Amino acid sequence: MSHHKDELIGLVIEVVGSKNRTLVGLKGKIIDETKNTITLQNGKTKKLMKSHIQIKINNKIIEGKSLQKRPEDRIKK
Repeated sequence: MSHHKDELIGLVIEVVGSKNRTLVGLKGKIIDETKNTITLQNGKTKKLMKSHIQIKINNKIIEGKSLQKRPEDRIKK
């Protein structure tokens, strides 16, 4: 598992783990981010709780919990 410090908006991700099994395999472009959620666009708009998911960005698996900061605070660190 790794951490991601860069901007997420605009990246294409895939959900590879989730408490909600129906989200696994979901792919899309991140169009918005808050402290606790990311919003995906993939034909529809889907808001995901960061604490409930694992995502794959550029072949790296990232635990959603590690992203639970305001985007501007995560990028500064």
